[in-house]
Amino acid sequence: MNLQEHYETLYHESIAKIKAGGIQTDSLTDSADDNRYGITLRIRPDTTLIKSINNFLEQLRQIEPEQYYYRESDIHVTVMSIISCYNGFGLQRISIPDYISVIEQSIPVARNITIRFNGITASPSCIMIRGYPEDDTLNTIRNSLRTHFKNSELEQSIDKRYAIQTAHSTIVRFRKPLTKMNEFLKILEVYHDHEFGTLQTNTLELVHNDWYHRTERVEQLCKFKL
Repeated sequence: MNLQEHYETLYHESIAKIKAGGIQTDSLTDSADDNRYGITLRIRPDTTLIKSINNFLEQLRQIEPEQYYYRESDIHVTVMSIISCYNGFGLQRISIPDYISVIEQSIPVARNITIRFNGITASPSCIMIRGYPEDDTLNTIRNSLRTHFKNSELEQSIDKRYAIQTAHSTIVRFRKPLTKMNEFLKILEVYHDHEFGTLQTNTLELVHNDWYHRTERVEQLCKFKL
């Protein structure tokens, strides 16, 4: 996949839909009845990168305060959604040590993941930071996870919704239609090619999470060193 072309196409198609009133909102964003949970292998950005992203979010928040903005503690990059969030999932359904074992078999030794975050993209439901892996380490891990989990008998939903190929970070979700659309879109254009920074890590987190990765609803299950 050519990530640059993919992000650009997604951005322009989605902005056109947003301008036409095609925003997609999540009715469960503020619902106490939202019981969508799953397990995710993810990366957490460092504080410098998060601060850079948060500066962008603050500008959007001043214009459209009612939208859902990811908190600094919740920003992440998904390596793989092992079990995509669904209503009623709980850890009592699975054997956590079995999942840890499969992941340990799937990850290489002594290799950092490096992702450059440059510019933004969008969908009709959210705004994302574009991530560009600097080498094939992330894809190698993902393909290894696919192979090992599909050869296991463990519950998993890898690639069921879509085959993850990007390294984006979702930072805004729409709660409701935009009230100051033109101003909001102007800020998006300003940050269209903005250099946010680079993430480099050798640590992955396996977490039990809700749809939004809210810290108070996230339980860390294991940390892995590459």
